Amino acid sequence: MPRRSIFKACRNCGALVKRDADVCPVCGGSTFTDDWEGMVIILDPKESFVAKVLGKEKAYIYAIKVGGF
Repeated sequence: MPRRSIFKACRNCGALVKRDADVCPVCGGSTFTDDWEGMVIILDPKESFVAKVLGKEKAYIYAIKVGGF
């Protein structure tokens, strides 16, 4: 089973959540998509260049690109 199939992406913030999640733990959103690409894990958003570039302020797993709009 490919890893992608166990995650869906929040359309609001791009957080990757398990398929059975109803609410995003990062932003509280409730709309998700299977149309996402890439994955990045932010451990320390205050010190992370990648977090700054992507505009992420919370440590979590995010999709790099989210589609489905």
